Amino acid sequence: MTPTPSPSGTVVLRGRVVTPDAVVDDGVVVLDGDRIVLVGSVDDVVRAGVAPDVAAAVAESAPTPGTTLLPGLVDLHNHGGRGASFPDATTPDEVRTAAGEHLRHGTTTMLASLVTADRRTMLERAELLAALAEAGELAGIHAEGPFLSYERRGAQSPEHLVAGDAGFVRELSAAARGHLRTMTVAPEVPGVAGPGGAAEALVAAGAIPSLGHTVGTTEEAEALVAQVAAGLREAAAGGAPAREMTATHLFNGMPPLHHRAPGPVAACLAAAARGDLVVELVADGVHLAPATIRSVMATLGADRVALVTDAMAAAGMPDGAYELGPMSVTVRGGVARLTDPGDPEGGSIAGGTAHLLDVVRTTVAAGVPLVDAVRAASWVPARVLGRRDVGGLVPGRRADVVVTDAQLRPVRVLRAGVQVA
Repeated sequence: MTPTPSPSGTVVLRGRVVTPDAVVDDGVVVLDGDRIVLVGSVDDVVRAGVAPDVAAAVAESAPTPGTTLLPGLVDLHNHGGRGASFPDATTPDEVRTAAGEHLRHGTTTMLASLVTADRRTMLERAELLAALAEAGELAGIHAEGPFLSYERRGAQSPEHLVAGDAGFVRELSAAARGHLRTMTVAPEVPGVAGPGGAAEALVAAGAIPSLGHTVGTTEEAEALVAQVAAGLREAAAGGAPAREMTATHLFNGMPPLHHRAPGPVAACLAAAARGDLVVELVADGVHLAPATIRSVMATLGADRVALVTDAMAAAGMPDGAYELGPMSVTVRGGVARLTDPGDPEGGSIAGGTAHLLDVVRTTVAAGVPLVDAVRAASWVPARVLGRRDVGGLVPGRRADVVVTDAQLRPVRVLRAGVQVA
């Protein structure tokens, strides 16, 4: 489907429209410059008293059957793509390569995720990424580590895992020039929870502690959630944007839930159910079984779930050898694992290779309604970031639109009203 411009420069898009709350089978999205100005059924838009040229453009638009209009997607956890890795980038062009790979596939707002590395490297990467965030090309920075469990480190560098350090949080936030948005932390690691700990320093810096890569008990996880939720509420009462704590890729990097040792998974599910937490799901067909995706969405509802990619440099690339920070990764059959010379199958899963639109498609294939899958990949993560200008096909929000075919594959992507793919 080609966007239909009116003589005034307004752009009219028509097709099946996915709003935050519903699917409009024959709908219209009207863009004016970098903003969405109207969303609704064809009849609703015409009845809204639009200008004659816009009404004519609506009447003349003829979408290909199956054309679907989604909001620009929002990814909270993404390490790279197109052969480039945020944890390994040393130039702005490398960052743009990685971000551009996902932008062309419908992710119009994203955090750039770092991995555990030595102190100097993490500070240098934060400085580099901050420049792109200041330019509006990134929504901020996510640091996955270094205050994580050795036992559940996944693809994190074991030699660089350290105890919680509020001083380092402040250094990292300063290097990020205020663009540090989230940091994954394990509640049981000394120096993370409690007064003067890393979690407290993160909230003070305007960043969200995200619970993950942990072997903590249910009680340790509950204590951290209670501390952070209270801190975020206090910050919001003081005028800071309303933010929500997250759980980094629920189930992955955690002990399985057991009825006699429920661990962090039970605490995260309960916290999400009562509104204190949003759980990330890497619903890419590799990290989680379809039934797990379906069950969590049905139990918590889409409003407490953020779909993420955990993508690394191999997203959009063929199988082969890649790097993820200090760790070597081998991708076979689209699955990224730590390179292990002693095991031809490889070691721990080392991030994902999907785009967020692929994750939406996989989530729908698992039995989740389209409106819920899209909400969890756009509206909810935008809310987590305290962003009220992106994440939904809603009048007044930024003109970020993904046009897909009937199989939810990208046909055209617009960001702030500008076609980028």
